[in-house]
Amino acid sequence: MSEYLQYELFGIPIVRYVVAIGVFFAALVVRKIFDRYISKKILSFVSKTKFKYDDLIVRAIIPPVKLLIILYGIIIATSIIELPVSQFFAEALRVTLAVIVVWIAFRLCTPVTEALRDIMSRSDESLATQFVPIIRSTMQVAVILIGGILILQNSGYEVSSLIAGLGIGGLAIALAAQETVSNIFGTLVMFTDKPFKVGDWVQFRDVDGDVESIGFRSTRVRTWAKSIKVIPNKMLTSEIIENWSVMPKRRVSMTIGVQYDSPPEKVDELTKRIYQLLQDNSRINQEYMIVAFTDFGPSSLDIFVYYFTTVTAWKDYMHIRQEVNIGIMKIVEELGLSFAFPSQTVYFGDDLQIKSGNGTVRVPDPTLPH
Repeated sequence: MSEYLQYELFGIPIVRYVVAIGVFFAALVVRKIFDRYISKKILSFVSKTKFKYDDLIVRAIIPPVKLLIILYGIIIATSIIELPVSQFFAEALRVTLAVIVVWIAFRLCTPVTEALRDIMSRSDESLATQFVPIIRSTMQVAVILIGGILILQNSGYEVSSLIAGLGIGGLAIALAAQETVSNIFGTLVMFTDKPFKVGDWVQFRDVDGDVESIGFRSTRVRTWAKSIKVIPNKMLTSEIIENWSVMPKRRVSMTIGVQYDSPPEKVDELTKRIYQLLQDNSRINQEYMIVAFTDFGPSSLDIFVYYFTTVTAWKDYMHIRQEVNIGIMKIVEELGLSFAFPSQTVYFGDDLQIKSGNGTVRVPDPTLPH
């Protein structure tokens, strides 16, 4: 057997080929063991830890590691044989190793962005849903570009001129797309300030409606007329935005008037019963409310009613106002009072004319002879 091993093939002893083949098969065995036992043990261990991202990292790294085992087996085997083409194989394997490293970095973008999603979700779930896929895609594109340059460099190509060309091209693109860049920076400002989220009712300038989506360049608002307004994000960072959806309560301020011939004790009773009406309504904020006879108006005794609703949605808010208004009408009717309406007394010759919202009534002046 030892005699056969002394033979040479292409000027290289057979024994080296045998050792190289053994190394390659050993790499296959190690890969199989890693795939069936070691990787599963590692995954089982990290799945029990409190750190939730280690299993994502391990799952991202395992496929490239299995390929790396085979790659290093080939590298060691070819170095043992030392064929005339070994240098070519060495360079090819070096490039393959760079590709695997880029592959690992590309796969690690997912656990990194998942961690970023959880951090962002603590403050705003909708913004996390909007921005994380964009951030992931941006990271992956950056990894591919940088990795491609590193792979070309390992292949023996001169990349300095390529990098310089990319810099000039990037400058030209930035100048041509400065509006887009401004909108992107506006998006980042919106992310940090969080003036609104998807579903909020916002109002600024001539825009009034619900936020339907927040993109990387623009925001879409569904108006009450059901049209869509697309607003560049850079505008939103320089405008005063009124976000109605973040109101903890909603204000109601009104004045009701009863006729001047109303007895004082009944006006006092009216204010007390309106106040009790507000207290008995669970959808009215009980921290602060005012019901008071405040003014002698031009044609009525004015009662100021001021309160806040606990709901802020427009439809529910209007229903509460209607409920309170009908309750006030019932109280006025029960007390035998009447709401006042604007009126004016004017004298025309011998008759007295009272002008009101219901028309003009002619009344003879009793002080004048007829």
